Amino acid sequence: MAASYKKLFKLLIDRNMKKKELAEKAGISIATITKMGKDGAVVSSDVLVKICTALECTMDDIVEIVAD
Repeated sequence: MAASYKKLFKLLIDRNMKKKELAEKAGISIATITKMGKDGAVVSSDVLVKICTALECTMDDIVEIVAD
């Protein structure tokens, strides 16, 4: 099982928000968001909480568990 962040990137498109804007608003590095674009990327739950807080959403809105 692996985490997919495609839902996050779709949400950014829907909100017309750039990755850099999210990084600034969430207080995380752009490198972390870029890393999330790669299949199988592992990020800490702290990062996910910061993103959810910045976007006012839940983890279900940004992460999907997929089979390897």
